[in-house]
Amino acid sequence: MSRKGENIYKRKDGRWEGRYMKARNEQGKIIYGYIYGKRYAHVKKRLAELKVQYSFSHTNLNLFKGTVQDWLNYWLDGLMRKKIKLSTYSSYRIRIDKYIIPFLGRKQLIQLKSRDVEEFVNYLMNQNLSSATVHSVVTVLKSAMNKAFIENYIHTNPCNNLSLSTAAMSEVSALSIEEQEKIEQIALNEKTCSAVILALYTGLRIGEISGLKWSDIDFERDIISIKRTLYRIPNKNNSKKTEIIMADPKTKSSKRSIPLAKNLKNYLLDKREIDDSEYVISCKGSYAEPRVISYRFKKNIIQAGIRPIHFHVLRHTFATRCVEKGIDIATLSKLLGHASIKLTLDTYTDSLWENRKAAVSVIDHKLGNTTTIVS
Repeated sequence: MSRKGENIYKRKDGRWEGRYMKARNEQGKIIYGYIYGKRYAHVKKRLAELKVQYSFSHTNLNLFKGTVQDWLNYWLDGLMRKKIKLSTYSSYRIRIDKYIIPFLGRKQLIQLKSRDVEEFVNYLMNQNLSSATVHSVVTVLKSAMNKAFIENYIHTNPCNNLSLSTAAMSEVSALSIEEQEKIEQIALNEKTCSAVILALYTGLRIGEISGLKWSDIDFERDIISIKRTLYRIPNKNNSKKTEIIMADPKTKSSKRSIPLAKNLKNYLLDKREIDDSEYVISCKGSYAEPRVISYRFKKNIIQAGIRPIHFHVLRHTFATRCVEKGIDIATLSKLLGHASIKLTLDTYTDSLWENRKAAVSVIDHKLGNTTTIVS
């Protein structure tokens, strides 16, 4: 029997057992938790702590009645849409519709367990997806589940304690010096301004290059201001089609100013003299969207006779050349418009290896100049 007014019982094995109300299931039935101990006083103390801890979790519980798909749609369209940029909404929608809903969508939200999420992650990793893609999909799922838990729509967060392997961010690929010289020569021979030259000497993203106007370049103060980016998203009226969006840069740190160096300035001034478009990289008098820039770039690659690469490799090449020349990581992070120095460090860790070797060699030089006296 329990002591009066308490859910603490003496078991046949001599231990004390304490019972507390942990939550309620979808039918409103109480879910109990249990604690055991050899001493009554210990169980009583711990039981009081657990009762306080769980009193908040079930007092205002308002369990969600629908499926994971229902919740994800409500979370994205009802709660998040007005808080995030259209490009972010579009990327979330693609990840939810393409990956999460087909695997988890039919499950009742309140029945989603940690093992279900772990099975989902294993499924993703077996689809030959990049590590970045797997991480981005799981990040969306985590955000949605965190919100459901905060709002007391679920008993526990099934994404808690979920760990992903950090193994595999794709190795950063940069052009060799020889490859860079080859493609530069092709780009410099173009009559109008080349997106290749801009990317190699500023590190701009392809969407930022598409949206760059001549008015964004201050030739008096030698500053390039990154004010907008251009990208394609699925058409809201027809998912099989896309539409072009011109918007602010992807993050606050992406909206930045880049110093305009002497040689690039002379190159741009020459091209501005013969250009009749308001955009630095133009197509038929207007902007050149990323697909046009990528198409032109593929032709450049063929002419240069180098390996097939994506346009984004030019941005990596700019960063790698900076690292090779000893540019500090904080400065590089600002130039690239990264949200944090950690992102820059994580991305270019291999490129920084030579700098680290040089650093320890400088210190090591002192050891070589030290005379050791042996008595």
